[in-house]
Amino acid sequence: MSFATLGLSDAIVRAVTEQGYTTPTPIQAQAIPVVLQGRDVMGAAQTGTGKTAGFTLPLLQRLSSDAIGAAQKNKTAPRAVRALILAPTREL
Repeated sequence: MSFATLGLSDAIVRAVTEQGYTTPTPIQAQAIPVVLQGRDVMGAAQTGTGKTAGFTLPLLQRLSSDAIGAAQKNKTAPRAVRALILAPTREL
């Protein structure tokens, strides 16, 4: 499995690859498609398994797609919450 097969845009896959990542971790493989669908995710995995990228990469894609769509419609979107991330962690 690769990041490209998870539905991420070419630009995001290219950026991830340039950073040296080629294969998603199990938590990323499970979370990325769900976040891309706009569904809620609650996940747990050990430290260092890529949880942050598992929700951040698809969220960046969704946010950038929303911005492009609003610009194409020549509308200014009302200021509203576009994402809510609750991430309790022991590391912080």
